[in-house]
Amino acid sequence: MNNDTSAPRQAEWREELRKAHTAKQRAEIPRVKMHELDAAYRVTCNEEVNCGISAEQAVIESTRCMDCPDPQCVQGCPVNINIPGFIKNIERGDFAAAATVLRETSALPAVCGRVCPQEKQCESRCIYNKMKKPAVAIGYLERFAADEDMRTRKADGAVRNSDGAVKVAVAGSGPAGLSFAGEMARLGFDVTVYEALHEIGGVLKYGIPQFRLPNSIVDAEIAALESLGVKFVKDCIIGKTLSFDDLQSMGFKGLFVASGAGLPRFMGIPGENLIGVMSSNEYLTRVNLMGAGTPGHDTPVLPGASVAIIGGGNTAMDSVRTARRMGASRVMLVYRRSEEEMPARAEEIKHAKEEGVEFLTLHNPVEYLADETGRVRAMRVQRMELGEPDESGRRSPVAIPGAIDEIPVDMVIVSVGVSPNPLIPSAIEGLDVSRRGTIVVDESTMQSSIPTLYAGGDIVRGGATVILAMGDGRRAAQSMAKQLQG
Repeated sequence: MNNDTSAPRQAEWREELRKAHTAKQRAEIPRVKMHELDAAYRVTCNEEVNCGISAEQAVIESTRCMDCPDPQCVQGCPVNINIPGFIKNIERGDFAAAATVLRETSALPAVCGRVCPQEKQCESRCIYNKMKKPAVAIGYLERFAADEDMRTRKADGAVRNSDGAVKVAVAGSGPAGLSFAGEMARLGFDVTVYEALHEIGGVLKYGIPQFRLPNSIVDAEIAALESLGVKFVKDCIIGKTLSFDDLQSMGFKGLFVASGAGLPRFMGIPGENLIGVMSSNEYLTRVNLMGAGTPGHDTPVLPGASVAIIGGGNTAMDSVRTARRMGASRVMLVYRRSEEEMPARAEEIKHAKEEGVEFLTLHNPVEYLADETGRVRAMRVQRMELGEPDESGRRSPVAIPGAIDEIPVDMVIVSVGVSPNPLIPSAIEGLDVSRRGTIVVDESTMQSSIPTLYAGGDIVRGGATVILAMGDGRRAAQSMAKQLQG
């Protein structure tokens, strides 16, 4: 990546800015393109596919921002980042100030710049859409500013002292928990995050592969929270290792539950208990968090030569792309609707196709068949066609009578959704829980039926994006802070 910030290069940027002085000239600047690793190479490793943009590209792209008087992009962001503010700092060449603006509202800007669906959120509200032009690359610019801040920041080792501050606890170190922790620390509270696993980061570590979100980025964001005084405790399960009563006796005045939705769903069809059929949660956790298939790690994972992943979301895309990197010669994505109905990001679909994944759209598995050892050897799939739209607005898939195919497979990964982790909801007496197993909260404050317990992320939503979980965490922090300070 070119990060040359020398005086001659600065002069070239300024010339570009002068050329783009008027709104009409700004609108004529083409949207920046990010370099990507070649598909043939990237399937052989876990290196990050998207390579970022250079300082020069960032300055020129930021010049496209029209500085709207009523910036709708901010309304499209679940954590309400001051998007024009950080972009205009990039335009001025003040990258440190851009990062400062980002961190006023986002605890994880380098993460969000990589995995948030900007095309459906902030960028979907950009004024360029009305002009039939590509939106400002807000996600690319967010990633650039956060990465540049990490690259140039000088760590002094100092940690904010929170002695004497009001103590609050967090259950879970995923995006909702980290967002809450960062906001509460910024507001002056003494924050301790409890994580059930042996690594901090939650779904950012176990669910998202390194080729999309490197662990080094997550670790750097966690280090930034530690410098704010946030404390982390691993291998501790709230609801089992420590109860809610235990936390209260330890002096914690509030608890934010961000335990996620780690309970996988299956389809309930014959053969799902065969050897070689597993959930995306298990597969990605074994590979991403436990080093399955990597020399020096003992965690097993079935190799799979012909692998089918069932589903069409981002987790399914992570699974098919991981299977390619684990050496499978044939990887199929089986989805009961058409590609247009897939909830996965367009970028992830594009990358999966480039990496040789076969898309079996309008197909739905109805049975898995075993060999003589009890391992899956084939799947029977029902061919589908699209009918009328359902309540989500997507056209419902309808089976074509008699159209069933048998396809050889030796591994199946099911990615059809998750359910909330039931441990905390079942362990705390008096907590209002929905029929789906989610914690019921006031959506404006994220407060539960227990006044000192707040919740957010997948334990409330049942499954959502990183940025929506972060929005929950920030909103809960602001509400809890008012309650405790009041």
